[in-house]
Amino acid sequence: MANTEIQAPRSGRIDPKYNRAKTSRGSFEMLAWLFMRLSGVALVVLIFGHLFANLMVGDGINGLDFGFVAGKWADPVWQFWDLALLWLAMLHGTNGIRTIINDYAEKALTRVWLKGILYVATAVIIVLGTLVIFTFDPCLVDANNVPLPGAICHA
Repeated sequence: MANTEIQAPRSGRIDPKYNRAKTSRGSFEMLAWLFMRLSGVALVVLIFGHLFANLMVGDGINGLDFGFVAGKWADPVWQFWDLALLWLAMLHGTNGIRTIINDYAEKALTRVWLKGILYVATAVIIVLGTLVIFTFDPCLVDANNVPLPGAICHA
């Protein structure tokens, strides 16, 4: 039986012009790795707290409506809770997708474009979500300044 050598999975398949730079980014990658672990633990607490407050307390899923959200976001604690959930979930997911892009996009220009699109989308969602949480007004009015049905307006 002949002695055969098994080549590395990608050996001979990648054109040398697509090889990545040999520079080390260990410090950033270590912080990103640590962030994923810490944010994952925090997200578990935030998500289960969110689910418990929304589904187990009160009328459960039947009680989820505009008024429920208005009442919940009238409390700064829930505004902060949902804000932390939004920011951590988006940053955790973005970091995970960034890692996938680094692993699978072979061309440097492709990585730059994909990560650029990812970062812009993340920023837009975080900004819009933050604005919704802090500018939410439960008193919806029509063009004549008359409250709409279901609106929660305090006199």
